[in-house]
Amino acid sequence: MDIKEIQNLIKFVAKSGASEVKLEMDDIKITIKTGSESDTTIVHQVPAPQLAAQPVATAPVEATAPAAPAAPAPAATEDSKYITIKSPIIGTFYRKPAPDKPLFVEVGQTIAAGDVLCVIEAMKLFNEIESEVSGKIVKILVDDSSPVEFDQPLFLVDPS
Repeated sequence: MDIKEIQNLIKFVAKSGASEVKLEMDDIKITIKTGSESDTTIVHQVPAPQLAAQPVATAPVEATAPAAPAAPAPAATEDSKYITIKSPIIGTFYRKPAPDKPLFVEVGQTIAAGDVLCVIEAMKLFNEIESEVSGKIVKILVDDSSPVEFDQPLFLVDPS
C-alpha cells in the first residue's frame, strides 16, 4: 500500500462519517480515527523479520521518560513552601474546556478549593481536576495537550 492509497483511504473515511476504521494487512496496520477537532491517522509498518529496528526506535523514548520526572524534583525542593497539585489519573492534560474557550487558570491567579484547574482526558472522557487547596497559582508544570502520568505534578500553589 503506497502513500496515495493511504491518502485516498483517509479521504474516504472522512467523507463516510465513520468515527474509526482499522485495516490490517500482511505488513501494515492502519487505524483512522475521525473526531470533532481533526482527523488522526496512525500507520504501523510491521518490520521484516531480518530488520531489528524496533528496539532502536523505543530506546530514545525510554531515555526521555526518566528526564521529565527528574526536572520537577529539584524545583520541588526549591519550592518546598508551595503545595503541589498532582494528576489523579493517566491521560492527556488540557488547560481549556474546549479549543475556543478561555483557560481554566493562569499563573498568578488566586484559586479556591473546588475551582476547576484543568481537564484530563482518559479513554474519551474529560475529567475535571478541582483544587483541594486555596491559594495562588505559582507555576504550571505541564504543557497544554501533553500526556500526564498518575501522580505527576501539574501545578504549584502558594497557600499563603
